[in-house]
Amino acid sequence: MRIKEVIVVEGRDDTVNIKRAVEADTIETNGSAVNEDTITKIRHAQEKRGVIIFTDPDSPGERIRTIVSQSVPGCKHAFLPKEQALAKHSKGVGVEHATPEDIREALKNVYSVTDTYETTIEQADLVRYGLLGGKGAKARREQLGIKLKIGYTNGKQLYKRLVMFQITREEFIAAMEVIIQEEEE
Repeated sequence: MRIKEVIVVEGRDDTVNIKRAVEADTIETNGSAVNEDTITKIRHAQEKRGVIIFTDPDSPGERIRTIVSQSVPGCKHAFLPKEQALAKHSKGVGVEHATPEDIREALKNVYSVTDTYETTIEQADLVRYGLLGGKGAKARREQLGIKLKIGYTNGKQLYKRLVMFQITREEFIAAMEVIIQEEEE
């Protein structure tokens, strides 16, 4: 599998693991304090080939994703569920721990961001499906992120992420119905 876009990752170990899974070029941010030189490289890559942001499913990874996407509009996003990014024998989470199959799957399901998308999902839907506050809300958001392949987000950011990645009300409801059914089993 050859990836046309340049993939933005956090570090060298992420690059090594991605290259085990696919043919791709990467730009490493080397931490969550993304410097201007790195942003310049990412801008250039976006203009020439496009960019996929593929960071770890943790707080520093989300911080990098936010910095890069705000600085370089039009980037695509790939997400890896936390369970697929856990280190085998030690504490740690990251793209460097994922299997080649999980990396390929995440890269097949990239999302583009748009500012003009209108959604019919309402905040009331998030409350109705138990995604905000209350017992089990975090677990449901985690499952929703996996089902829709948009990554985990907290309650405040969930609606924004659903809109940002153009999730339709139908996709949202279908995913929630599966989650509820799985909880009942």
